[in-house]
Amino acid sequence: MLRRLLTPRWLGALALAVLAAFTCYHLGQWQYGRYVYKAERNARLDANYRAEPLPLTDVLGEGPLPITEQWTRVTATGAYAATDHLYVRNRPNGGVYGFELVTPFRLLDGSVVLVDRGWVANAKEGADVLPSVPLPPRGQVTLTGWALPSEEGRGRSLPKGQLDAINLAEAGKATGEPLLGGYVLLQDELLASGGSPARPQALEPPDRSLGPHQAYAFQWWLTMPLGFVLVWFGIRRELRLEAEEAGAPEGAGSTPVTPKKVRIWDEEDG
Repeated sequence: MLRRLLTPRWLGALALAVLAAFTCYHLGQWQYGRYVYKAERNARLDANYRAEPLPLTDVLGEGPLPITEQWTRVTATGAYAATDHLYVRNRPNGGVYGFELVTPFRLLDGSVVLVDRGWVANAKEGADVLPSVPLPPRGQVTLTGWALPSEEGRGRSLPKGQLDAINLAEAGKATGEPLLGGYVLLQDELLASGGSPARPQALEPPDRSLGPHQAYAFQWWLTMPLGFVLVWFGIRRELRLEAEEAGAPEGAGSTPVTPKKVRIWDEEDG
């Protein structure tokens, strides 16, 4: 069997089996990486989501928000630096697509953070028509929410006042404000007078499902030997068929035995 494996045909099949195993291994690694990412995210949610809020400036600075600080519950006092929102397109909430509404918020120390105040469904006319929403309140506000990192922008050309992601660089350019290195997903607001202002619909709690990634990873890894098994069965079948055609018992070898030809005159002599 080893000699047959070393023929060009089966060496090619063996190379394909090696390539398939290599591909399955890395696909498994990618799926397992997704599982680890979600498990670590859930651990951060367990530690931060319902914890006592920290002062926002203890968590957010000018640099990007560290991954270990994501979903930290924060609180801050200040005033909204704009009287309207930026509309972030194509954002799902409860299975329905609409806009998330973000507005810069100026803290008492003068720094500015972007606040995601909530969600509103698309207008009946479509996403190109902005729906009417509750505007940011005027005056001093104390807010509580969760710190989140800047999203990657998609570079789409959109009408003024709209974004394709909560990208802090693009939001800063649109608002003209130098923003801190993360934004706040709003939980609640409290006016200086003690009341709570009208706000867009709150977003659903973060998804905590781990998904099928771990199971998929194990499936890819268990598939790795399949190509080698197929090569082994293929060679074994080929040798068996050759042995049967030669009239030899199975496993007798890979070289067929050619029956001796009998000449006509030899038969007549017999």
